[in-house]
Amino acid sequence: MKYLEQTKKWISNPNLDEKVKEELLKALEPLKVYFYDSLDFGTAGLRGIMRPGTNSMNVHVIMQATQGLANLINEEKGQDRGVVISYDSRNNSRKFAEAAASVLAASNIRTYFFDELHPVPLLSFAVRELNCLAGIMITASHNPKEYNGYKVYWEDGAQLPPEHAKKVSGYIHSLDIFEDVKTIDFDKACQEGKIEIIGNDFDEKYFAEVIKQQANPDVVSKVADTFKLVYTPLHGSGYRLVPEVLRRIGFKAENILTVPEQMILDGDFPTVEKPNPEFKSSFNLGLEIAKKENCDLIIGTDPDADRMGIMLRKPDGEYITITGNQAGALMLDYIIKNRREKGTLPDNAYAVKSIVSTSLCDKICEKNNVKMYNVFTGFKFIGEKIKEVGEKDYIFGFEESYGYLAGTYARDKDAVYAAMIIAEMAAFYKTKNMSLYDALEGLYKEYGYIFNTNVTIRKEGVTAQEDMKKSMANLRANLPKQIAGIDVLKVTDYKDGIITNLKTGEKTNSELKDSNVIYFDMNEGSSLIARPSGTEPLIKVYFSIPAENEAKATQKFESYKEALTKML
Repeated sequence: MKYLEQTKKWISNPNLDEKVKEELLKALEPLKVYFYDSLDFGTAGLRGIMRPGTNSMNVHVIMQATQGLANLINEEKGQDRGVVISYDSRNNSRKFAEAAASVLAASNIRTYFFDELHPVPLLSFAVRELNCLAGIMITASHNPKEYNGYKVYWEDGAQLPPEHAKKVSGYIHSLDIFEDVKTIDFDKACQEGKIEIIGNDFDEKYFAEVIKQQANPDVVSKVADTFKLVYTPLHGSGYRLVPEVLRRIGFKAENILTVPEQMILDGDFPTVEKPNPEFKSSFNLGLEIAKKENCDLIIGTDPDADRMGIMLRKPDGEYITITGNQAGALMLDYIIKNRREKGTLPDNAYAVKSIVSTSLCDKICEKNNVKMYNVFTGFKFIGEKIKEVGEKDYIFGFEESYGYLAGTYARDKDAVYAAMIIAEMAAFYKTKNMSLYDALEGLYKEYGYIFNTNVTIRKEGVTAQEDMKKSMANLRANLPKQIAGIDVLKVTDYKDGIITNLKTGEKTNSELKDSNVIYFDMNEGSSLIARPSGTEPLIKVYFSIPAENEAKATQKFESYKEALTKML
């Protein structure tokens, strides 16, 4: 380290030639990426590129964060209730999970540890089932292979509430990353009973709860001989559970076709650019199988199996992807109609979605006398609404980002459930000589066409996070009266919960507040929403555009996209 001390000494010398000083500062620049900041711990935990340093995901950052969580658990007197830990197929996930378990065990906190990788929804379920105070999931969801993450769940199975996240963050900042972290050898802790290993037999309890969520349990058997589907876990943790749940509800094993290359657990995700079922390219290998075998449906789940995407077959035989909004609308409509027919729909049934998800679902609920609640982005808010309103009448929750949950066995999105219900739904429509494509077209005929999409504006470089914050601040300080030549009717700033009517200047309070989201209601019926990511230096802009057809909606979208991209 002597060279660093000498470099700093030279730079701090007031008599040093400016050009020499500049050269030395430039030489130190590469180290900034490792140490210029620390990863922020929030309600979504931590996420970052795997590499050394305080600004990245590595064993030492994981252990420091876990010590912060351990301090909170001790403060809450939750040592005996303990923590359950799971992990996905990413590089270092098992290593990070063992490091976290070792810190908890050293702090005398009861620790449950899944012996094999398990997905997010099962971890959420396990927190509730085992009556733990918290849970830890090592995952970076569908991010590129260079990333990993650390998600913390609280006793209800939802992500950590803001007040607890703030406490953990405070503890982390007070801890020396090396000196203040307690740890114990993982194998020794297991032998001493401080870490309890959970086997795959625990899955049976989870399967029972998922299968209870079928909307029409009788339908699969009617088409089981002819219905074929393709499934890919994209090298991730859905590889066992999704095919198994499909078999258990009646699909024939020989008709559940998997993508062999992508059934291999591999944190490098070698067959895809990103392990993201939102992207059509993720289905390339599955599509080859579907075409060859004339399959009805292709299902994909991300590495931690909380998000699900699909490709469906059109009448002409072409396979197309549909959005999370379209899948959510299909599921909601199917659940309501089939549960009503079966007599299992609660009298006061309600659903929950994020504010950036399609308004088509509001229309479906309104027509069917089902209450729809809109909440902020993040499945934890859906969990909070379930807690507030009650479990008995909850039927479905979703986010446009391909996350879905029915039932109250968990408090995070569940791609295992979603795969089951989408396959059941496809089977249902097949009994009526319809496809999912026909069902989607039917929704548009019944409720009107709505085009939903989003655009990501990514900031780059060392100052990316600051640049993102500045862009949102500038938009907030200079609210446009027009976007792409169209008048803005009103703006809802969810940071302070104020709705401003730009025609009259009148200000009113919104139902929701305290989230960095700006919502534009346009004069012609569209809505545009700007929301910065909580884990990456990017701003997502969501578009909801009613139109006669897709072509006209796309034309509007292009104009809006160009205008907002310039603003941000």
